[in-house]
Amino acid sequence: MPEVVRFGPDPAQFLELTLPEGEGPAPVAVVLHGGFWRAAYGVELARPLAAELAAVGWAAVAVEYRRVGNGGGWPQTCADVAAALDTLPDLAPGRLDLTELVVIGHSAGGHLAAWAAGRSRLPSGAPGAAPRVRVTAAVLQAGVLDLGLADQQRLGNGAVRDFLGADPADVPAADPARLLPTGAALLCVHGAEDDTVPLSQSERYAQLAAAAGDAVEVRVVPGDHMSVIDPTGQSFRIALDWVGGRRPGRVKRFTLEP
Repeated sequence: MPEVVRFGPDPAQFLELTLPEGEGPAPVAVVLHGGFWRAAYGVELARPLAAELAAVGWAAVAVEYRRVGNGGGWPQTCADVAAALDTLPDLAPGRLDLTELVVIGHSAGGHLAAWAAGRSRLPSGAPGAAPRVRVTAAVLQAGVLDLGLADQQRLGNGAVRDFLGADPADVPAADPARLLPTGAALLCVHGAEDDTVPLSQSERYAQLAAAAGDAVEVRVVPGDHMSVIDPTGQSFRIALDWVGGRRPGRVKRFTLEP
């Protein structure tokens, strides 16, 4: 069973740590669920992916955070993600190898994962600035990655404005597209039939990341918005193989097409 660790006083401020078999240190994968940052969706979306990651050798962390409708929004939601990541060095002594820290996020969780990867670019005093540990890679599953574009597209019936409480142009510290380069390896996985978050989100972010000097790949896969988080599906196997190639001592089995 996962170990539940609270990183704040709110009921929504907790993470679930699942360790792989064995006694030695394991690389760490953090799973951030989506749901357009709204309270209707929670950590239950992340649990199946975390379980699969632990089964293949990762120390898996599923994160819950305050969402819009239960005390979340900007900056609380992002501050919770930052606090969860900053808690990792204090957990499971000897079991977490934080030299390899992957964040995996779907939809709004993709926004949070990309934002977490770019935290080192935040100005001093900004929510989430000065991370304790560096994200080395991010898997962005149908992510909401450019908030300005997402606002123009009216994704989630105005979810971006609900989350920010402002025009995205006025909140650059919340926008992953404004926090480049991240210095992390980036993989965008997006369903070709996704009509909830359009492929243009992954394509635009990848263009900006590559122009800034990040190593970024886009993989367009069959399926809709939710298919990319099916732990038994092709999309997640692609993500697993990609992050698996980053595990110390392991050989990458899957090569992305150019």
